[in-house]
Amino acid sequence: MTIEPAQEPLDEDWDSWVDADANAATPVTPMAIAARTEPKGPLALVETAFMASAAALLWLVNFFFPLGPVLRVLFPLPIALLYRRWGPRSAWLGAIVASLLLFVLLGPTRGILFFLPPGCLGVLLGCCWQRRLSWGWSILLGGGLETIGFFFRLWVLSVLLGEDIWTYLTAQVTGFLEWLMGLMGWLGQIPLSTVQAVALVTIALSSLLYVLVVHGVAWVLFRRLGTPIPAPPEWLQTVLDLDAA
Repeated sequence: MTIEPAQEPLDEDWDSWVDADANAATPVTPMAIAARTEPKGPLALVETAFMASAAALLWLVNFFFPLGPVLRVLFPLPIALLYRRWGPRSAWLGAIVASLLLFVLLGPTRGILFFLPPGCLGVLLGCCWQRRLSWGWSILLGGGLETIGFFFRLWVLSVLLGEDIWTYLTAQVTGFLEWLMGLMGWLGQIPLSTVQAVALVTIALSSLLYVLVVHGVAWVLFRRLGTPIPAPPEWLQTVLDLDAA
């Protein structure tokens, strides 16, 4: 009876088994994706500079040739794309660089007004999309930040002009409500608290609508760039006539 010597495992098989086990033990989570997409080398730096320049250029073109909401919906998208591709560090760096560019070209006011809300909104939306949050949550968070940014712009303009623009805004809302009540045949004086509540609700709704449009544009553009955002709800896909990603 002969005893055959035990065969040693091949080095290649052992290495492949270890690699396969290590890959299987690594969970694919949004945090892991973000960790892998942190800035790595000159490519991230070049793309950050390019996206920051693109965001500043959009703001600059809209300043000299105002096209209404057409370009405004694109303001946060370059920063959000930086977050999706390279993580939060590049996104914050892009927002700061774009603000500094506008600070030099148009003055400190425009640079500050770009950082909040468009720059911060781009970082927030990029974070929401990276973590695969639903459209409801990302629109709610983005709408809240946009509302805060509206009042921040209102405060900055009031300081620069030396007038209370909020008082002017409430006066316009009062005139609209009085005209509406006149059409309905109602008479009476509208309380100031009611006017301010209507103005606040109007601002919040317009902010939510703006962020919804930004989501729709990003849903179309980011798919073509290979970094799709979470799919919209089914009822919204029907409205947009888009297929789920």
